[in-house]
Amino acid sequence: MTATTDADDDRDRSHVVTAFLRSDGDVLLLHRSDAVGTYAGQWGGISGFAEGEPDDQVSTEIHEETGLEDDAVSLVRSGRSVEFTDADLEREWVVHPYLFDCEDREVELSEEHDTAEWVPPTEVVDPDSGRETVPELWSAYERVAPTVRSIAADGEHGAAYLSIRALEVLRDRAGLLVAERDTDEDAGNPDEEWDELAELARRLLEARPSMAVLRNRVNRVMADADATGGDEAVGAPAALEAALTGIDRALEADAEAAATAADMLEGSAMTLSRSGTVLEALRAGEPSRVFIAESRPTREGVGVAEALADEVPVTLHTDAAAAHLLATEDVDRLLVGADTIRADGAVVNKTGTRALAVAAAREGVPVTVVAATDKLSTREELNLESGDRSAVYDGEAGIDVANPTFDVTPADCVSEVATERGLLEPEALEDVVEELRELENWRS
Repeated sequence: MTATTDADDDRDRSHVVTAFLRSDGDVLLLHRSDAVGTYAGQWGGISGFAEGEPDDQVSTEIHEETGLEDDAVSLVRSGRSVEFTDADLEREWVVHPYLFDCEDREVELSEEHDTAEWVPPTEVVDPDSGRETVPELWSAYERVAPTVRSIAADGEHGAAYLSIRALEVLRDRAGLLVAERDTDEDAGNPDEEWDELAELARRLLEARPSMAVLRNRVNRVMADADATGGDEAVGAPAALEAALTGIDRALEADAEAAATAADMLEGSAMTLSRSGTVLEALRAGEPSRVFIAESRPTREGVGVAEALADEVPVTLHTDAAAAHLLATEDVDRLLVGADTIRADGAVVNKTGTRALAVAAAREGVPVTVVAATDKLSTREELNLESGDRSAVYDGEAGIDVANPTFDVTPADCVSEVATERGLLEPEALEDVVEELRELENWRS
């Protein structure tokens, strides 16, 4: 009798990669044509056999099946493989899932697919969507979908980006609960569904306590869902609809805030850190030059510089050189994002913003904060996060290390806030804060 080794077992299994491209809150689903050998006529992600290392193969598949180059997509994460057996095909599959962010929705399909659609991923499990998907597609997506943990650990992206991810977490769970109503006779209790989603919302609220936009947007979704029920119990369908609407509303608000700022841009600008809203403003405003502080310790400013390099002249510089450049170069406006804006107009943002704004005020350079009104905080107190001490010092000497992630820029250093409601001066923010406080009542 011949022993079967792990290597023999692995050869009997088919390894494939499946990539989900995400644009805003949607993912790309592809309809498999008759040219493919398996699962023709079904919907899936970008997939292909992993003949070598999956990490290498996935980029090849994205290019071959969509025409997108490597620089058009950015890897968010890979996930644990999904293993299953298709009895009809007598085949064991090992699916290696990946999630990529993608700004360009224009794709060129290969012969393997005849249709492409950008849709909320919950359509994969929606019994009313009319989509027959390849086996275990939702399982593969769940391995790379945003989670409370991934949001809490993300040190690269700005608050607006992470607020959308938080709404996706709510949307995905609500969508799955809705789908379970059709497959599980014990499912569909509105009270139990609401309790589960409310607990998930509370965990999201605690994930990034310094980010008011995340709190406000989660609160708005839960408040909108709660309002649909009146005196009746509110279940997963209402939460799903509110989350889908909330994502669209948030994306529109961020885009309009960026457009407000873009209209103000003339000449050169300076910025720091990575704010998606600021990046869009700089792209739309077409400044003559952009000075970008690298933003240590994670140096997310480098990514902004690379994103703009083909569109506008860019000068990348150290954080310490920012004040010097404001004094010696022709900088017309300081443009910064915000993680949180207090009701008094003070701005919580990536550490270094305060020093830059104070230096700008000294040089007479106006400071414009680009942020949707959802970034206004309803709280008096601030919870400022700190980074890992090893990012500053990882030696053995008895040194106390300070590595604050955020700082507070005084309101008198801010010229205006560019929002989806237009330009707001700091003293005009209190009325908006009162509106946001009303959204918190769903928890009472």
